[in-house]
Amino acid sequence: MWQRLSWRVRGYLITGAGVLLLSPDALFVKDTQVEVATFVFWRALMLLAVLSLVAWWRYGKRLPSAVRACGQAAWWCPLAFACSAWGFVAATRLTAAGNVLVIQNLAPLIAGLLGLVVYRQRLRLQTWGVIVLCVLGASLMAAGEVSQGHPLGLLVALAVPLSIAVNTTVASAQRGVDTTVILPLGCLVMLLPAIAMGGMTLPPADDLLRLMLLALVFLPGAYLLIQTGPRYLPGAEVSLVMLLETFVGTLLVWWWLGEIPPPLAFVGGGVIVIALLGSGGLDLYRQRRKVAAGAPDPQAALAPDLASEYGDEAGKPLGRLEL
Repeated sequence: MWQRLSWRVRGYLITGAGVLLLSPDALFVKDTQVEVATFVFWRALMLLAVLSLVAWWRYGKRLPSAVRACGQAAWWCPLAFACSAWGFVAATRLTAAGNVLVIQNLAPLIAGLLGLVVYRQRLRLQTWGVIVLCVLGASLMAAGEVSQGHPLGLLVALAVPLSIAVNTTVASAQRGVDTTVILPLGCLVMLLPAIAMGGMTLPPADDLLRLMLLALVFLPGAYLLIQTGPRYLPGAEVSLVMLLETFVGTLLVWWWLGEIPPPLAFVGGGVIVIALLGSGGLDLYRQRRKVAAGAPDPQAALAPDLASEYGDEAGKPLGRLEL
C-alpha cells in the first residue's frame, strides 16, 4: 500500500502524523507556570537525549558521515530549529496565542518565496491556492485573540515563521538527504541560551511531569516525522501541512482547559481541513491516472538518493528506520 502512494502523498502523511504529535505543544506551554528559560532548558535537554539515542541507533558509527551528508543544512537547520522553539515559547508567554498563530501562519508563504528565490523551487498553482486558503482559515481561527497581549510578543513571534521556512526549505533542497540526524544539534543550540539565562533550575513536580510527557513522548516523534517531510515535499508544502497544528491545538486547548473557541475558529478550521484534504485527494486522483497510463511518479527522481542512503547495491536496508 505504502509503495503505491506518490512521493507527495507520502510527504503529506508523514508530515501530518508529525503535526498531530506536535499539536499538544501549545497546550503544555500554556498549562505550565515555569519561566521560559527553565521550560526551554528541560525541553531541550530531554529532547537532546532522545533524539541522540535515535540517531545513534539508526546510524551507529556512520552518524558523523550522515551529518556531513546534510551539507549546508547541518548549519542552517539546527539554528532555525532552535530559533523557532525559542520564539514560539517566548511569544506565547508574551502575547495572546492568536497573535502567535496568525504570524506563524506566514511560514508557507515565506518558505515558498525562499524556495523560489534561493533554490528556484517552483510551486504548483494548486499549492499556492491551498496556501492562501489555509492561511486565511488559520487567521480566522486566531482572530478572536488578535491585539491582546504585549506588543513585544509580536516581534518575537516573527522569528517563528521565518525559522520554520528556513528549516523546511533548506532541508528540502538537499535532495532526499536525511536531515533528522542534525536535530540533536538544534537541541544543543536551544540549550546554550537557556543555561546562560539560568534555566537549569528544577521546576515544580507537576510542571516537570508535563515537560517529561511532552519532551520524551510527543516531541521526538513529531520532530523526526516533520523533519522527514522535506525529503518528499518542497519546504512550502511542509510548512503548509504544519498549519494543521493551529486547528488540532485549538481543539486540545478547548478540551483540556475549557477555553471555548469562537464560531470563527470552527469556520477557519473547516477551511484548513477541506483545503488540505481536497488537495491531497486531487493528488491521489492524478497519481492513479498516471499509474494507469504507465507514467512514472514525477518525484521519483529522489529514489536514487534514498536508495543510496538506506540500501546497498544488493538492496538490503542500511538504516533502521525506513520511510
